[in-house]
Amino acid sequence: MVISALNSRSISIGYVCSTCARCLRQTSANKRTTRRNLTTTIHNALAYRWDTLAPSPSQLLYADTFFLARPPRLLWSAAKFRTIGFGSLPEVAFLGRSNVGKSSLLNAVLQRKISYTSSKPGRTRTMNAFGVGGEDGRGNEARLVVLDMPGYGKGSREEWGREIMKYLVGRRELRRAFLLVDAEHGVKRSDEQLLAMLRQNAIPHQILLSKVDKILLPGSKFPSENALAHNYSKLKRIFEKIRDTVQPEARDGPPALGEILTCSAEKSIGRGIKLGINGIRWAILSAVGLENPHSAPPKIEVREEQSQSLDNP
Repeated sequence: MVISALNSRSISIGYVCSTCARCLRQTSANKRTTRRNLTTTIHNALAYRWDTLAPSPSQLLYADTFFLARPPRLLWSAAKFRTIGFGSLPEVAFLGRSNVGKSSLLNAVLQRKISYTSSKPGRTRTMNAFGVGGEDGRGNEARLVVLDMPGYGKGSREEWGREIMKYLVGRRELRRAFLLVDAEHGVKRSDEQLLAMLRQNAIPHQILLSKVDKILLPGSKFPSENALAHNYSKLKRIFEKIRDTVQPEARDGPPALGEILTCSAEKSIGRGIKLGINGIRWAILSAVGLENPHSAPPKIEVREEQSQSLDNP
């Protein structure tokens, strides 16, 4: 009798009825569907647009392919604007306060450790130009140039600010300046100074919010639907506040592009791409006129060189 009971118990432990098995499969499928839906919601929350259209999945895939097909190449480094040689490739420049996450972002965009990251402000001390996209078939060793600029603010130097402004105002190859702003701390006074200078000199520019994971995905666990909705409402308020700053009613020049992108160099979702990185890659291609595989960069127009400085706060 005891043996029979033990055998019965052992059988029941290893057996799951067909109905229960279907329930388990359905529950697992529901969880996967919910996570996919939340992942889509997260990706959609990474941008705030009012003057532009969102890129399609195929356009984002093309942007990833463009940046990952060939490794980036260091073309030049310069501490002074006057030492930079003439170029024939379109350029984009990445700017931001010290420790805003610029170096980490560029490492993620180019998927190479091209910039040193440090908790100490002011690690990047020169303008560093990286060629992207491989040879263009016309004798150029790249199809576009991405510039990593010295940070401003704490740990910066006044002469760095002067050289940054000389580049922004006088570089004829520049197509767009991307200004990084910390999502948690918002636009600071030094950022506002730079934005005013960009408008006054009619320099195309766009805002990127770094470290967005601290707002949208805090903690180590995947958020619930309610938690994600709460976090996004907080992020949307940040978007709206920054929009008023970058497109002020009293215009002193062309405002920032009507599109705020966000990113995180720390967290990734889906295929392992860091949050917002493919969107930034697409924005770079759009800025230089390389939105499709057969497009050629637009003709470079010469701008008269001027000189202004970006003061430390």
